[in-house]
Amino acid sequence: MDKLSLIGVVLALFAIVGGSILKGAGVTGLLNPAAFVIVLVGTLAAIMVHTPMATFKHALKILRWAFKPPQHDPQHLIERIVEWSGIARKQGLLALEATVESETDPFLKKGLQMLVDGAEPDAIRSILEVELQTREHFDQQGAKVFEGMGIYAPTLGIIGAVLGLMAVMKNLADPSKLGSGIAAAFTATIYGIASANLFFLPISAKLKAAIAEQTRLREMAIEGLISISQGENPRNIESKLKGYLH
Repeated sequence: MDKLSLIGVVLALFAIVGGSILKGAGVTGLLNPAAFVIVLVGTLAAIMVHTPMATFKHALKILRWAFKPPQHDPQHLIERIVEWSGIARKQGLLALEATVESETDPFLKKGLQMLVDGAEPDAIRSILEVELQTREHFDQQGAKVFEGMGIYAPTLGIIGAVLGLMAVMKNLADPSKLGSGIAAAFTATIYGIASANLFFLPISAKLKAAIAEQTRLREMAIEGLISISQGENPRNIESKLKGYLH
């Protein structure tokens, strides 16, 4: 669990609700079904038109990464690659066949299988880099779904405010309704700006960071597998891969 994301969401809610109370608007001032429908449902509708179905589904799938990112242990990965290198140098690449069968990561499994099959280093690099770039692009498109929602939400908030003011203008003859009507109109603006800057855009940024970390580890894995195929010394491989560590 990413505690920082969880704390951030709690603080965001506290900032909006607490700020509304301190300003005298109260919690009820934030409750407006019409603003909710216009801004949040409208934003969802806009991003559905904007995004292909496969990308939208993937965005929902990776949303959990903002709060529970994929586990990354680069040091452990380096140790495993060095271990594979030692096996390959002592027993040959075919000795890694048992490792292929037990490997659960599809990316590493594919790379190890190519090692066992005797693929040339250039071929291994080319195939794995294509897969890496394809996966990174698809994941980035998923993260951009939330970025798009962060762009649309403030605009929908303005639309909600304008619609609210239009309703107020129809009641100019009744001054008692003006104050509450104007307040309700601006609630939509709060929904739009707050959801964009406290949720959608930060979520997008956190997902992009998780994707970048995954890409870095896969690049390290590619370099390690290529080094094994070239028969490099395990100690040299370890020293090379440690350059990827922060």
